[in-house]
Amino acid sequence: MQDKSTFDEFDVVIVGRGPVGATLANLLGLCGVKTLVLEREARTYHLPRAVHFDDECMRVFQTVGLADAILPHVILSPGMLFLDANGKMLLDWSRPQTPTPMGWNLSYRFHQPDLEDVLIGGLSRFPSVVLRNRCDVFALDQDEHGVRVRYEDLSNGQLTEVRAAYVIGCDGARSLVRRFIGSGMDDLGFHERWLVIDVLLKRARDDLGDYSLQHCDPRRPATYVRGTGTRRRWEITVLPDEDSQQIAQPPKVWDLLSRWITPEDAELERAAVYTFHSVIARQWRNGRLLLAGDSAHQTPPFLGQGMCAGIRDAANLAWKLAAVIRGGAAPGLLDTYQSERLPHVREFIELAIRLGGVINTKAIEAGLAAGQARENAPVKLEVMKPLLGPGLALGDLPLAGHLAPQFALTDGRRSDDRIGYRHVLLVAHATTDSSHPALAQAGIKLLTSDDAGGIGDWLREHGIIAALVRPDRYVRGTARNETELDRLIATLLPPTPVPSAA
Repeated sequence: MQDKSTFDEFDVVIVGRGPVGATLANLLGLCGVKTLVLEREARTYHLPRAVHFDDECMRVFQTVGLADAILPHVILSPGMLFLDANGKMLLDWSRPQTPTPMGWNLSYRFHQPDLEDVLIGGLSRFPSVVLRNRCDVFALDQDEHGVRVRYEDLSNGQLTEVRAAYVIGCDGARSLVRRFIGSGMDDLGFHERWLVIDVLLKRARDDLGDYSLQHCDPRRPATYVRGTGTRRRWEITVLPDEDSQQIAQPPKVWDLLSRWITPEDAELERAAVYTFHSVIARQWRNGRLLLAGDSAHQTPPFLGQGMCAGIRDAANLAWKLAAVIRGGAAPGLLDTYQSERLPHVREFIELAIRLGGVINTKAIEAGLAAGQARENAPVKLEVMKPLLGPGLALGDLPLAGHLAPQFALTDGRRSDDRIGYRHVLLVAHATTDSSHPALAQAGIKLLTSDDAGGIGDWLREHGIIAALVRPDRYVRGTARNETELDRLIATLLPPTPVPSAA
């Protein structure tokens, strides 16, 4: 048996081993897709970066069997409050502390190195997945048969090449893969310098609180975020006339933090100036090259949706790649990846920009309009997750493009654990139509009210008799009657061969 580390031909090469690349590799591993992950660095970056993910992301981590390993490394977030310069609350974005219909909580805080270690460790479960660190990709040459991937092994200077059917760029804002695709970027207009400060508390400071705080102070907007353990973060606007290097020096950093903490309270872990951008790649696919995560889109951090968007990319893309590579689907299926994901991520970025306007007090009224006014109380913000853009969802039917809930099974487990990373048909009761052999032929799981009592209630609530849910948990289509149910099942069946004329 060949050692998988010596493979030189792969179904998929992923460039980049961050949370998005590692999640994508885990999903492809589930599908048995022969995958190589190439990462320039030797080990996980040790400093904090992303600090928040949501219920949909945790559901993806559940799908790859790693949610239980991640749970000890996270804390629940109560939400975010927007305060004016006098400390008066402008906007209340509290999060429920009970599970959502996704089966998980709406908001988790985490330390990115902890998450990456779990995701990377998970790859060892899959014989089809290979990880090579200290490998710097420098050339991608595609033809009708695949992609020639050339890289340097930085540990010894050796130049190596492999072949792949597809290459996915999870290689961040300065993506090499995006340059080979030749994609420009659509600029949504937000570019601001912020000083990001991470500290480790030396003593308890319960008064800082668990809520994230957006200080909407026209003199210098700032954000406070409670991290896991003793970690705390501040993000502070850099003014136009300030030098990025000077403002990140410890004396200046402590001066800026003085309204909250002193060196007696905490030690600096990192202080660095970042420019928050709002851009989306115009082209996420060129033949056999595709983009995911920050290589495809970048958002200001005010919604905490940057990494979440990349995890959604991975969940949307992995099953489509598997269907093309292993299931005989037409390569055009991969075009639905951008058409579905781009409008979704654009809506989140535009809302983040509006909230950035509130924080900077340049457009408070426009920002507050995103929330729900309440008499004698701060505006309440409820963020509705966008729908998928046009693609595979049968848009003329109820719920198409919406996330499906996760149900509690009669045996106490969550329904996704029974389904796996595949399509599922939800019906109240198994009938001749809903249980015919075509379902098994198309790899569709069947789940009924006998498996989870909530399924029937959910179907009746929406006036449907069945729902076809994709592996990424979005509703592909629904049926209000038996005719529509036949149509729904037919969308996944291979076409019947037409007999040739005698």
